[in-house]
Amino acid sequence: QVQLVESGGGLVQAGGSLRLSCVASGRTFSSSAVGWFRQAPGKERESVAAINWNGGFTNYAYSVKGRFTIFRDNAVNTVYLEMNSLKPDDTAVYYCAARLSPIATISPYDYTYWGQGTQVTVSL
Repeated sequence: QVQLVESGGGLVQAGGSLRLSCVASGRTFSSSAVGWFRQAPGKERESVAAINWNGGFTNYAYSVKGRFTIFRDNAVNTVYLEMNSLKPDDTAVYYCAARLSPIATISPYDYTYWGQGTQVTVSL
């Protein structure tokens, strides 16, 4: 069992930065791939970034590549999403999720455990 808690969301102006954190509890977290997803009102949940169990492999959505960075520190059971050059289109609720596999994927259906989400709002 893995419990996930996101934090770090907020209101920021376009061009600004935020760092999201996903803190996990549970013994299997260090062997789990983790993904960040987002969902804007009226839209489907989409993958933002994913990282494998040891941070050796990452994957990004085309829309955030070069602006967002996912990384993890298994010593403190935390995965981060560093978001730079934010745009209004990045406005959404951001969720982290963990799967029962060390391999990172982009489909939300591959992930078993989900956090409650954190709101990110980017203003003009």
